[in-house]
Amino acid sequence: MTPLAPAAGVRAPGGLRVIDAHGHLGRWGAFAIPDGSAAGLVAMMDRCGVATACVSHLLAVGPDARAGNALLLKALAAHPGRLLGYAVHNPHDPEAAPRLRELLAVPGVIGVKLHPEVHELALDDPAYTPAFEAAADHGRVVLAHSEHDSRWADAPRFVTVASRHPGVPLLMGHSGLFPQGYGPAAEAAVRCPSLVLETCGSRMTARHLTRLVAEVGADRIAFGSDAVFLDLRIGLGRVLLADLAENDREQVLHGTMAALLSRATG
Repeated sequence: MTPLAPAAGVRAPGGLRVIDAHGHLGRWGAFAIPDGSAAGLVAMMDRCGVATACVSHLLAVGPDARAGNALLLKALAAHPGRLLGYAVHNPHDPEAAPRLRELLAVPGVIGVKLHPEVHELALDDPAYTPAFEAAADHGRVVLAHSEHDSRWADAPRFVTVASRHPGVPLLMGHSGLFPQGYGPAAEAAVRCPSLVLETCGSRMTARHLTRLVAEVGADRIAFGSDAVFLDLRIGLGRVLLADLAENDREQVLHGTMAALLSRATG
């Protein structure tokens, strides 16, 4: 197993392989998170049959990117292959760009996490350009929070940056977050070949997921749970029980993210 490769051998019900493209470690003030530890998340992954989760640390998303990214590296070292990591890039930190390049060279770090809502800076602001350039140079993916009707992270801004950086795989976290945002998210994915939709969010249902697969194809959608923020069992159950063809289900749960990770390891 290479330092960037997902774990093998752990399977979900039905023998399905699962990579969770969007997860977290740590705590968040406005949410009840019973256990934000890496060990707790891996234990839940074992219960659900999730081989690998790609995570960022909530401390890094929130008040302290440097400290949170340092905690992320410790978790990746403790759970190689089970946890892969996104380094959070805070565009307001003048030293963020060189620090990000150092983080992307660490084994297990597979990409960059951007959160325009938390940082109150639109995704297409030039301040994010160093993050996309670092991802391109290291062959990594970018996962960005999306939110319909947001001044920071709506679908048109994803179209702008995906067109600006076509060689960087861009995961649209939450696919717009709200049901009224799923349509614009799908339209953006159709327009931009490098854009991949990701499934987590408390408003997403199996019916919404089935519609997205029909509109953009399973190879443009990656399963994400938002654990430990949200319950991994609910996110995974949504895909396991959706009215999907079995090859589409396996593609969403494993194939799409495996292909992105293969690019990162290649």
